[in-house]
Amino acid sequence: MAIQFKRILLKLSGESLLGDKQFGIDPGMLVHYSKQIKEIVDAGVQVAIVIGGGNIFRGLQASETGIPRAQADYMGMLGTVMNGMALQAALENLGVYTRLVSAIEMNQIAEPYIRRRAIRHLEKGRVVIFSAGTGNPYFTTDSAAALRANEINAEVILKGTRVDGIYSADPEKDPTATKFDVVSFDKVISAKLNVMDMTAFTMCQENNRPIIVFDINNPENLIKIMNGEKVGTLVNNS
Repeated sequence: MAIQFKRILLKLSGESLLGDKQFGIDPGMLVHYSKQIKEIVDAGVQVAIVIGGGNIFRGLQASETGIPRAQADYMGMLGTVMNGMALQAALENLGVYTRLVSAIEMNQIAEPYIRRRAIRHLEKGRVVIFSAGTGNPYFTTDSAAALRANEINAEVILKGTRVDGIYSADPEKDPTATKFDVVSFDKVISAKLNVMDMTAFTMCQENNRPIIVFDINNPENLIKIMNGEKVGTLVNNS
C-alpha cells in the first residue's frame, strides 16, 4: 500500500513519556514511541516531532508555586528540551538519524531553529525534534506544533493521545460519549471539543492544516495512518 503522507508533524505530550511513573521519563515509553517512529521513517515518511514537557514541569503550575507565569513557561520549555534529548537518544539507539532543534539557543545541546535548515534535515531523512516550544512564554507546545507544521509545510499534524480520537464528551468520564471519525474545525469550536488550545487550533484552521487525533499507545496506529487506514479522528475544513 502506498504511503499517504510524505511529511508529517507528530505531537507528543510530555505526559505520554510518564508510563506508570508519577514524574519523569519511563524508558519503556521512549522505546515504544521510537519503534513506531522508526517504522514510518523506514517507510519513507519525513518526520518532525514536537514534544511537551508536562512530565517535568508545566508552566501553568505557576500559580501554585508563586513563580511568575512567564518564568514558569521558560522552565517548562527547558523540560521539553530534556524530553527531546531523551527521545533523540532512544531513536539513535535504533539507528534513526535525528536532529534536536531548540527555539532557545543552547548550542552545546541542540541546533538553533532555522526553518530552511530544518526542512533540509527532513529532506535528508533525519527526524527533526523541535524543542523549547515557540521560544516564547504564554504559548503551549500545541501552538508550537501548529506553528512548526505550517512553517515546514507538513501535510498533517498527528496528535498522539491516550484515547482513540475525539468524542462528544470525555470518554474516560462519560460512558455515553460518541466518537467522531471526521469533524470540521467549525464543529470543534462550536461544540467546545478539547483538541488543542485555541491559538494552535485557529492556526491550523486558517492554514487548512488537518489534524488527526489518535491513540499513540497502540503500536500499529502510526503505520496504519501512513497507509491510509481510518484511525482516530480527522479534523479538517470540510
